[in-house]
Amino acid sequence: MQISPARYRHIAIGALVALAVIIVTGAAVRLTNSGLGCADWPNCSSERFVDVSSKHAAIEQLNRLFTGVVGIAVIAAVLGSFIRAGDRRRDLVRLSVLLVLGVLANAVLGGISVLVDLHPIAVQGHMLLSMGLIVAGAVLVRRSGEPDLVQRGRVVTRPTQRLTWLLMGVTWVAVFTGTLVTGAGPHAGDEEAKRLDLAIPDVARVHGVAVLTAIAVALLIAWRIRQFANDRRALMNVLSTWIVVAGLQAAVGYIQYFNDVPALLVGVHVAGATLVMLVTTNVVLDTTRPTIEPGDLSASTTAAGVVGPG
Repeated sequence: MQISPARYRHIAIGALVALAVIIVTGAAVRLTNSGLGCADWPNCSSERFVDVSSKHAAIEQLNRLFTGVVGIAVIAAVLGSFIRAGDRRRDLVRLSVLLVLGVLANAVLGGISVLVDLHPIAVQGHMLLSMGLIVAGAVLVRRSGEPDLVQRGRVVTRPTQRLTWLLMGVTWVAVFTGTLVTGAGPHAGDEEAKRLDLAIPDVARVHGVAVLTAIAVALLIAWRIRQFANDRRALMNVLSTWIVVAGLQAAVGYIQYFNDVPALLVGVHVAGATLVMLVTTNVVLDTTRPTIEPGDLSASTTAAGVVGPG
């Protein structure tokens, strides 16, 4: 049995969507103080594997069950990479296996978080690994839409490409400092959970500086690509999307901070962070395009029909 490359791309998209959704559902667990709704792991309690006897237990249990959906989605991506029609793509196999390993690691880290009573460092690691999976999932989706027997070539000037990597790095700093704000803030997942011994105003300022620095780098890229036609064609659309998404995300962050961090806005902020990471990955990916390998005529027909990503 084989599946078409187009069908495999749909599977990759499904895995990416599942990885993004569970970040939001995980935040919902924390924001409803249901992080210890299940007091044990992998069982919900010492007596029951599944326990929905209370609201908090039900919320935590549903999130754990959705982890199973995510697991199925990434396993499907691995299996699909082996039965995908055409040449065996080692890049697709490696990326999909990486997703499976990451989901397994995150499940274990989630269990550790419960066993250490939601210690903020464990919860922080859980979030950062989830963001890493978004990056890997986005790359898998992009690669799965490209033809076989091709390499990727740079289509922007080297300084522009380096600036996109700088944008990725600063965005990671912003995400990391955001987890510090969360670790010191009021939404711990349980009223008795330990908090980071950090002054919230101070760490929030650090996070804000990181966010504004990322936006400044994006604006610098936008100013630079105006001078180079190829850079502009490759990056203008995705960079414009990044600036809009990041601007809205920054606005939500400031609104929630000055309104005593309401849970709903925190959930929106987590979803926004996931979207920012996804778009940032696409900014970096859009600096290259598929190119036919030197002397490889077999791929010329396939590659000729490729439409470069925006």
